[in-house]
Amino acid sequence: MTSLASSRRAGLSVVDAVAMLVGVVIGVGIFGLPPLVAQHANSAELYLALWLVGGLVMLIGALCYGELGAAHPDQGGEYHYLSLAWGPQIGLLFAWARGTVIQTGAIAVVAFIYGDYAQRLLPLGDHGSAWHAALVVVALTLLNVLGTRESRRAQLFFTSVTVVALLLVVLAGLVLAEPQPHTASAAPAGGNLAAMLGMGMGMVFVLLTYGGWNEAAYLSGELRNPARNMSRVLLIGTALVTAIYLLANLVFLNIFGLEGLRQSDAVAADLMSIVAGPRAEAMLAAFVCLTALSTLNATLFTGARVYYALGRDVPQLAFIGRWNERGATPVRALLLQCALTLPLILFGALSANSVQTMVAYTAPVFWLFMFLVALALIRLRQRQPWVRRPFSVPLYPLTPILFAATCLGLLYSSTLYAGSGALLGLLVLGAGLPLLILQRPQAVEQGEHAE
Repeated sequence: MTSLASSRRAGLSVVDAVAMLVGVVIGVGIFGLPPLVAQHANSAELYLALWLVGGLVMLIGALCYGELGAAHPDQGGEYHYLSLAWGPQIGLLFAWARGTVIQTGAIAVVAFIYGDYAQRLLPLGDHGSAWHAALVVVALTLLNVLGTRESRRAQLFFTSVTVVALLLVVLAGLVLAEPQPHTASAAPAGGNLAAMLGMGMGMVFVLLTYGGWNEAAYLSGELRNPARNMSRVLLIGTALVTAIYLLANLVFLNIFGLEGLRQSDAVAADLMSIVAGPRAEAMLAAFVCLTALSTLNATLFTGARVYYALGRDVPQLAFIGRWNERGATPVRALLLQCALTLPLILFGALSANSVQTMVAYTAPVFWLFMFLVALALIRLRQRQPWVRRPFSVPLYPLTPILFAATCLGLLYSSTLYAGSGALLGLLVLGAGLPLLILQRPQAVEQGEHAE
């Protein structure tokens, strides 16, 4: 059993895992969400500060995940941590939420953005965006079914080209585009309370753009020497993402100014129009499609691991817990993930705004479980003091407490933003409660005393 687990972990190097992490985080959000962030900032300095704080939140979370991943390497990631800390029933509820709300919703969001731009390059009729979204999910799922090696090579290519292309766009914005006349920035109306709520909403959109860094938790089970390398992956990935995002937003402010950024409906299109002229639309569409492919491939790769871990731990669901040794990949878990995502794409296609519908559906449930993961670090230190922790989070317990408080605040802010969408996501979460009878209570004790 140990040799089998070791063979599964042996596939990913630090470079591979960083590529996965950067590929998940750096996506279409950086060209879609900055105007929404700008609408909740009353100065350019505050706008940049929100992005910097977003990077710090990502770093704090990454440090917590560094300890959890190094001490408890497992393909199940957060599912495994929650099961160890709070019992298998909470882990099972998270697996249900991830499979029906969090991960599948995130995949659908990126697939729809891909579809919107792919439709410009290759129109497929009135519902072409949805067709493109469904087709790309199926195609990348099949790529991952072929094996981890094929998916890893594709991810390295997607991530490398995405980062290079983004840096070239930023460089072009700095060198080739002349700053446009800026109008004075008016602070959002309201008193101190309204300003604080506005900053909270701004952070929701910032962290949506940073979203995905926690996916590295699902790499720990297949990372070479996770005890040493997990923290390296998270810290290097965080530094790269934060630096690229700050540079991109400095370009946006230089070109548009804060007020112009607030009023931009498509900041990427506006920037590319300034830099590339009449060819901007096709160039932008191809760039966004490539970026979305990078994010989708990495998200599909990491997302299927929780289904595998669930099937491994719950006898009634063992059919999804089988590992394909030839391809070093959980084939049945990948196919189940695809099957659950396609109905969400259909649901989004019938909505007025598919991307916003999916964001409202996923965000509150996501931050609820992130809050429990943050507290799980503290609980596991108390319950399992004998476990070797090659990487320990600095400034313990302040760091996990700060991370938990941030998650709680974002849960509140995202619920305000989501409105009825939050209620739908929570209702789907509640629909998974009957599944808890599948989990055996004695598994708590097994997890508590396992070394």
